[in-house]
Amino acid sequence: MAVRIEPSILSADFASFASEIARIPSADLVHCDVMDGHFVPNLTFGLPMVRRLAQVSALPLDVHLMIDDPDRWAPGYAEAGAHTVTFHAEAATSPIATARAIRAAGARAGIALKPTTDAAPFLAAIDEFDQVLVMTVEPGFGGQSFMAELTAKVREVRSAIGDRDVWLQVDGGIGADTIAAAAAAGADTFVAGSAVFGQDDPDAAVQRLRALASRA
Repeated sequence: MAVRIEPSILSADFASFASEIARIPSADLVHCDVMDGHFVPNLTFGLPMVRRLAQVSALPLDVHLMIDDPDRWAPGYAEAGAHTVTFHAEAATSPIATARAIRAAGARAGIALKPTTDAAPFLAAIDEFDQVLVMTVEPGFGGQSFMAELTAKVREVRSAIGDRDVWLQVDGGIGADTIAAAAAAGADTFVAGSAVFGQDDPDAAVQRLRALASRA
């Protein structure tokens, strides 16, 4: 099973995104947390920033939308150049239609589940998605602790995916001391913020995380 490491620029220097991305050449994608201050109690950046990042980044972008009304806004992020656009099940009125619109706009479609959201209703439509994101913290802020009890949910999602080409992503508290547990439960795509950009050598941190997940 391939292992993908996605450093989150939420933990990078906001004044130097292009140079920060250049410090992680071993990463698979760059994770971009878009927060609107409504769906989650935090505000980051939006479509203009993602469009510009897509122009300057040597790595593909995985955009995680923590916003209200993703049915309306998500396809625009695909059109802006995102490789993957992930929206929250809890915020979408028509998740399947939204996933199809993202794909039609040229990006992979992901669905994100908060810690308390039941995965089963969405796993029944697993073929509509290219990625399932199991949040291992409550979304909205970086630097939170990994919720180990959610490895059971990761295993549930992995069982539903089977041999499909659907990525199973985890986000929240992922670092050197937690990534192996998430990988052993079946995750293959890992978002890490401070565990990468909080290190003196971010790219070495990416490589270490990949090695730990690969061995799990």
